[in-house]
Amino acid sequence: MKKYDKLVTNAAGRVVPEFFNGKEHTPYLGVGKYRPTGRKYAPPIATCADYPNDGNKTVPSIKDALIKADIKDGMTISSHHHFRNGDLIANQVFDAAHELGIKDLMWFPSASFPCHEHLIKYLDDGTIHHIEGSMNGPLGKYASEGKMSGLGVLRSHGGRYQAVQDGDVHIDIAVIAAPTADAFGNATGDRGPAACGLLGFALADSQYADKVIVVTDNLVPFPCYPWQIHGNYVDYVVVVDQVGIPEKIISGTTQITKSPDRLLIAELTAQFCDAAGIVRDGFSYQAGAGGTALSIGIYFAEMLKKRNIKARFIRAGSNLYPVKMLEDGLVDYILDGQTFDLEGVRSMRENPNHVNTSPFTSYNYHGKGNFASLVDVVILGATEVDLGFNANVVTHSDGYLLHGIGGWQNCLFSKCTIMPIPLFRDRMPVVIDEVTTLCGPGELIDVIVTERGIAINPLREDLIDKTKNSGLPIKTIEQLKDEAEAICGKPSKPELDDEVIAAIKWVDGTVIDAVKKVPGK
Repeated sequence: MKKYDKLVTNAAGRVVPEFFNGKEHTPYLGVGKYRPTGRKYAPPIATCADYPNDGNKTVPSIKDALIKADIKDGMTISSHHHFRNGDLIANQVFDAAHELGIKDLMWFPSASFPCHEHLIKYLDDGTIHHIEGSMNGPLGKYASEGKMSGLGVLRSHGGRYQAVQDGDVHIDIAVIAAPTADAFGNATGDRGPAACGLLGFALADSQYADKVIVVTDNLVPFPCYPWQIHGNYVDYVVVVDQVGIPEKIISGTTQITKSPDRLLIAELTAQFCDAAGIVRDGFSYQAGAGGTALSIGIYFAEMLKKRNIKARFIRAGSNLYPVKMLEDGLVDYILDGQTFDLEGVRSMRENPNHVNTSPFTSYNYHGKGNFASLVDVVILGATEVDLGFNANVVTHSDGYLLHGIGGWQNCLFSKCTIMPIPLFRDRMPVVIDEVTTLCGPGELIDVIVTERGIAINPLREDLIDKTKNSGLPIKTIEQLKDEAEAICGKPSKPELDDEVIAAIKWVDGTVIDAVKKVPGK
C-alpha cells in the first residue's frame, strides 16, 4: 500500500495528498466551507449476556486483555495522554503486542511524548505501522526523517473526537489508563495515588471503540464515583502496579516568566485586552501553561481584583494560578480540558466549580456548537507566524516535526485570538514571509504581540479602532517582520524533500497542509 497518492492544491494553496493510509481524504476547502453529511459512527451492539453478572471485568494482565479483545494484525489501538510525559501504559501495550507477534498496528494516541521513544523499535520492526496523533519530540523527529511506514496524521483535540465520531478513524481496541477504577470499569482521574485530573481525551475512545480496556493501579469497590469513564462502555479491567507518574503531567514552566522580554510581552498583551474592552465583569479567557501565558493570567487577576469584578469562566489547562483565582473568588468556574499540575488535580477533586470537560463539549467542530466560540479571548503560542497572520505550531524553522496541535486549532474560534510570541528565537525570526507548515488560517488570528510591538489583523477593524489611541506600540505585521530581519537577517526557507511524511488535518477533518521529509536522513 502506498503511503500517499493524488497530490492536489487545497483552498489554502498548499499541496496535500488526497489519498493516504488506505483512505480518501478531503482537501481543505476554507473555514466553514466543508459540510459533513451522514450520521455518526456507531460501535457494535453488545449484550449483557456476554459480561459477568457480578460486574467483575478484571483480567490478569494487559496481554490477557489484548488476547480477549481479539487483537489482530492491522488493527487500530488508541490511548490517551493525560499523564503526558509520565505515561507508563502505552509502552506496555505495545510490548505485549510485540510479544504476541502482532504486526502493522496503527497507534492512535491523543498525543505522544518523549517517554514514548521506547516505541521507535516497534516502528522499526513493523509492530506499529504508523501513528495518527500529535507527536512531541523523538517520534516526530523519527517521522520527519521518513522512517515511518505509513503517513503520520496530526489532528487537534477536537479533530480527534470528530474523526472518531464521524467514523474517519475506527478504533478496534482502546486502552484507558485510569488512576482509579472499579471492577465494572467505571473510572476517574481525579483521585488515587496516580491522580492526573480528568480523562476527557479518552471519552471518544470509550464511546466508539469496538473493545475498551481500562488499566488502573487503584481498584476500588463499586461504584467508582464520580466516574469520568462509564463502565457500561468497558470490556476489561486490568490492575497494574503503576499507571503513570503524576508529577510528570506538569506542562510548561508552571511558573510565571522571569524573562524581561517575556514579561513585557505579557504586560502588553494584558494592556491590549484592557484597551480593547475585553477585560470586564463576566468575561472569559483561555491561556496556556507556559511562563508568558501564566503572567498574562496574573495581570488579569490584578485587574479583576482592583476593579472588584470577576470573570465568568476560565477555559483551562488548569494549574495553580487559575485555581488560586477560583479560590479567591475572581472567577466563577474553571472549565478544564486538561490538568497541568497537581494543584489542578486537587482543585478538580475538591471544588464543584472546577468542572472536567472533554473535546466533545469544548472543541468538536462537528457538534451543535462548542465552548471554544464562547470564549472572549484566547492566548496561544506559535513556532512561526507569517505576513498573512497564518500560524504554525508543529514544525520548527528547520522543518522538523517536533510538536502536536493539541487544542490550538479549536481555540482559534474564540472571539479574539491573541498570540504573544517573541520576535525571534535563537536568532531566528518568528514573523516570516510564509509559514513552513500551515496549522491555522490567518483569518482566525487577530493579534500578534511581541516585545517590539503589536500587530492587529486588518480584518479586525473593531480592534484597530478601539486601540488606536491607547498609547500601545501598534505596528503592522510587515513592520514586525522587517524589525526581526534587521536584527537576525532574512531567514532562508528550510530545504525539504518532496516526500510527504505527515498530513495536518483541519478541525473539520479536511487536510490543510502536509509536512515534508527532512533531507539527507
